[in-house]
Amino acid sequence: MEEFLTDTDRTELGKIQIAPEVLEVIAGMAASEVEGVAQMSGGLVGDIAERLGRKNIARGVRVEVGTREAAVDVSIIVKYGHRIPEVARLIQDSVRNAIETMTGLSVVEVNVHIVDVELKSEEKAQPVPTPGVADEYHRVR
Repeated sequence: MEEFLTDTDRTELGKIQIAPEVLEVIAGMAASEVEGVAQMSGGLVGDIAERLGRKNIARGVRVEVGTREAAVDVSIIVKYGHRIPEVARLIQDSVRNAIETMTGLSVVEVNVHIVDVELKSEEKAQPVPTPGVADEYHRVR
């Protein structure tokens, strides 16, 4: 597989080429929409770049493209409490379906790398009303 512009179709008017970055965006969107995915993981450099304000939809996705086939690697952080094998399988199906539907390329493999688990954030403690103290809805008269 090569990582250049891929020649996916030739028409009477010329070639149609899809850049690997386009496939990375498609795969990133498809993977991030799966229930149980907390976020995509682009590694240390990708995380720092995002904190600096550079939004990258293809974060955590690497694609190798041939003339008719593509292979995808996706790195994710899964939400705590979700079955990891099930989330990974759903990602594989979603990414393959999205790329094949949008580009016509055959996806030969989708490798899912689980790099972390996002723990549940503690819910903010609600203030406990103090007996005898009026709030703005129930005024003491």
